[in-house]
Amino acid sequence: MAQPHTLSVSQAAEQMRGGQLLPSDYANALLERIDAHEPDLQAWVTIDREAVISDARQREQELEAGSDSRIMTGVPVGLKDIFYTAGMKTTACSRIYAEFVPEYDATCVTKLKEAGAIVMGKAVTTEFATSDPSPSRNPWNREHTPGGSSSGSSVAVAAGMCPAALGSQTGGSTCRPAAYNGIVGLKPTYGRISRYGVVPVSWSLDTVGILVRTVTDAAILLQAMAGYDENDPGSAEEPVPDFLQQMDRHAGPPRLGLLKTGYFFDRSTPEVRQHTEAVAAQLAQAGATVIDIDLPDSFSTAPDVQRIVMNVECAAFHEPYFRHRADEYGPRLRANIEMGMLIPSVTYLQAQRLRREFRRDLTAVAQQVDALLMPATPAPAPRDLDTTGDAAFQAPWTSAGLPTVVVPSGVSESGLPLGVQFAAAPFDEGRLLGVSRWCEQALDLDLRPPDYN
Repeated sequence: MAQPHTLSVSQAAEQMRGGQLLPSDYANALLERIDAHEPDLQAWVTIDREAVISDARQREQELEAGSDSRIMTGVPVGLKDIFYTAGMKTTACSRIYAEFVPEYDATCVTKLKEAGAIVMGKAVTTEFATSDPSPSRNPWNREHTPGGSSSGSSVAVAAGMCPAALGSQTGGSTCRPAAYNGIVGLKPTYGRISRYGVVPVSWSLDTVGILVRTVTDAAILLQAMAGYDENDPGSAEEPVPDFLQQMDRHAGPPRLGLLKTGYFFDRSTPEVRQHTEAVAAQLAQAGATVIDIDLPDSFSTAPDVQRIVMNVECAAFHEPYFRHRADEYGPRLRANIEMGMLIPSVTYLQAQRLRREFRRDLTAVAQQVDALLMPATPAPAPRDLDTTGDAAFQAPWTSAGLPTVVVPSGVSESGLPLGVQFAAAPFDEGRLLGVSRWCEQALDLDLRPPDYN
């Protein structure tokens, strides 16, 4: 039988429902895993061990009584330390929130608990989920960045400390660290998952992200959390389909649009370009139809537009604290806030207008195929702990609000993970997940950090 720390969400849930694995044994195995590797990787801020074991035993009793058939019963999930958890510190890894203890759970955390999940603890984030690097280390090579801002969440999943974790994405904070750590990342459509009770960076950009080991696991967590929430002004009043059923309907060879010319390949290293072309060829050989697709002209301004909106809205949220405690912020976040305060309102409004046009253009491109295909990052994780890497390949999709999935696709010459990214039209996650799973199966990889098998 597989070691508990190697189990995916779907595997662990199935074994616990079938009685082959006790939730308390599973939780204890993961806590032991954390004890063994946390000093080197620094993925966690807070873990309430008594609460984890208590919750696991409660799930155990419910399973033994035959009264629990929920999709995530007994599955521990890490939470980026910006998700409100009642009675547990939510520090955003900042001195500003160092002692903040919420009185309620974020809506998505409530939904995970309703699906039977257990809160494993709070994972390290870059300060307020922005630019200043966190202390977390990449389990593939601890001299390389794990990415950010969902650094601890990605490291914890990659190193087998938990099978799933929540992140967030305002620029590239879920899918970039997923690629750097060799795991699956899902950024759903903007508004698909409520952000009520999530410390914001930028209200019109922030999206709850999912970090897991398989595409099926991403669908399970999305199923648990998706839905309209009147407490979140950005929440979308869209029906929530059965994502697993939709995946099955899109289980055949897909029609993929390779974004080869221009933005993505121009910014990639030769190794990443060659790798992405090899992946496209492998998928074509497996039965996919792969065509080259050009990007709209509006793509050229997308990164600048995203930065303008993010900095202004970040400044608006932090202004009450920043007025009196500016010296307590990290240097990069402080610079972003100061920049946001200097941007004229006319410039901000023009940026929002350009975003609407960009979303329209990018949606039209995405609707030509089942999914768009591109490299996940311009290069493998940099050998530099003073950076979180380059978010250029995620920020445009975040700005447009379109859903994306990153899937591990190989290992670089330096021994670091490489990934490819898929994108689809808004609220077409079922198709996107089905395509991504087909490609995941065609690539047939099981990437694990060498020292954390």
